[in-house]
Amino acid sequence: MNDSMLLATDEYGVATLTMNRPDRLNAFDLPMIERWTELLGQACEDPAVKIIVLTGAGRAFCAGGDVDSFLDFRRWDSLERKHYLWKHIHRIVFTLERADKPVIAAINGLARGAGMDMALMCDLRIMAESATLAESYINMGLIAGDAGTYFLPRIVGSARALELFWTGRVLDAHEAERLGIANRVVADGELGAAVNEMARSIAAKPQEAIRVFKRAVYQSFQMPLAAHLDMVSSHMSVVIDTPEHKALVDAFLQRRQK
Repeated sequence: MNDSMLLATDEYGVATLTMNRPDRLNAFDLPMIERWTELLGQACEDPAVKIIVLTGAGRAFCAGGDVDSFLDFRRWDSLERKHYLWKHIHRIVFTLERADKPVIAAINGLARGAGMDMALMCDLRIMAESATLAESYINMGLIAGDAGTYFLPRIVGSARALELFWTGRVLDAHEAERLGIANRVVADGELGAAVNEMARSIAAKPQEAIRVFKRAVYQSFQMPLAAHLDMVSSHMSVVIDTPEHKALVDAFLQRRQK
């Protein structure tokens, strides 16, 4: 059994996906990527799962690609490298893009290169105070091959994103929060509790509305205003018919009558 990725789901519907190669700072190799894709797909399809949390074991979130695997990568020809990225790394990106469920990155330690990009692919990011981020590709004469150049500019803008890509400088947690990369920074010992609190709070809300909100926000980046308004008017009309909405309205009316 490949235990480089672990999946555990609690009674609140929060599934925690843990990168589990602490001796390698959770740097990923091909077996880990395959297991990651498998478990992420399971969590996305499992009706008992409402929220997905991604974190790392030990003192790192993810150091990016494993050095030994990267040496193999360098020996391949260009087409083999491209196919590797498309068939393996990019499967995680596409799975997350299709996921209606909220995904939270619990950044417990350093995240470098593709490790930072994996956090950017999540919807929300909570960082431990000692955690750090860096788009470190430039230090090896590389560029992001996963989706960092797609996600980072959407979070911080093109000028700040280019600065981070071109310099490879390390961001501490508080700067990441100021830039809008981290939603929240908490003391190291409080990360697990803070992530659980947020995840369980979201899990307790009406799930159809949660998922429609996620679709509407991301789809808005690629739609003109008129098309977006047409879409959300349809979404609004649909969620009004959900049992969750009806129960909440009934409860509100009962409280008002007292």
